Amino acid sequence: MADLDQPLSDSQWQVITASGALPGLHRQRTVALREVLAAIGYICRTGCQWRALPPHFPAWSAVYYYFRRWQQDGTWQRLNTALNQADRVREGREPEPALLCVDSQSVKLLPCIFEERGIDGGKLVNGRKRHIAVDTGGRIWSAHVTAANVADSRGGVGLLATLPLSRLAVVLTDVGYRGEFADQIGARQVRFEVASRPPTERGFVPLAQRWVVERTFAWTCFYRRLIHDYEFTTASHCAWLLIANCAICINRLAAAADRS
Repeated sequence: MADLDQPLSDSQWQVITASGALPGLHRQRTVALREVLAAIGYICRTGCQWRALPPHFPAWSAVYYYFRRWQQDGTWQRLNTALNQADRVREGREPEPALLCVDSQSVKLLPCIFEERGIDGGKLVNGRKRHIAVDTGGRIWSAHVTAANVADSRGGVGLLATLPLSRLAVVLTDVGYRGEFADQIGARQVRFEVASRPPTERGFVPLAQRWVVERTFAWTCFYRRLIHDYEFTTASHCAWLLIANCAICINRLAAAADRS
């Protein structure tokens, strides 16, 4: 995706079209999908309101139409998966991971929104909780958002619908995902492992392999739409998580193509 108000470069657009995830790419339209994606990337990066979209982008209503439509028909998930696979192949890895790390992060919710709201008693955050599954490179493969008072084990079950299972052998989490999530992972013939901070330690302690999920949460802070939850629906917040991950992969792949 474009950074700030810059259009998509030719290399970035080629990466997106090569993924094959956008529906009806060559169909005649009143707005160019390249400009629509650049506008969505701008909103994700700057956090601006839909109606505050700069005038050199298509009308905000047209951009929102595609954002919402692609959220509902699964296009964002397909694009995210395709870009993750391409980025792994670029690094000489298998397209799908054998190990995933799962964790959650509670974020504040806009005060005027009451749907799916709760208080995380451990972190004292009034809002929502986002669960993500990342590979060892920090790429988000699955995302799910709940009220902040939903237990990790129950909220993490929402990740299972979009987890890549063809090679998946191990899922690393903390102790909060024991129970329902661990049982359902085991039912899919995937090993569930806990990697938690030693009880004698305080503050952030980097854990082997699982620290990458914390780094991914830090990466999302560069996308201001994700610093807080501004969305009326949890599905929209999930979409923005995937869009931010797509932007990271697109920039990597485009930079590699420009160097070659």
